[in-house]
Amino acid sequence: MSEAKSVNGFLIKQKDGQWWIENFGGTETITGPFPTEKLAIEVASVLELEHPPVKRRSKDKT
Repeated sequence: MSEAKSVNGFLIKQKDGQWWIENFGGTETITGPFPTEKLAIEVASVLELEHPPVKRRSKDKT
């Protein structure tokens, strides 16, 4: 099994010879299976996060 790759906030993992897209924490499968890693990467590159990371506010309030 190869190491998971991060693409666009998602993880690309191989399980049982197939490729899957999971959330960044690896706790939820988003979609799959895909026959190749390349195809899974292409799909993950166009997916949008349901809850994008929150940008921190600047401490400087001037």
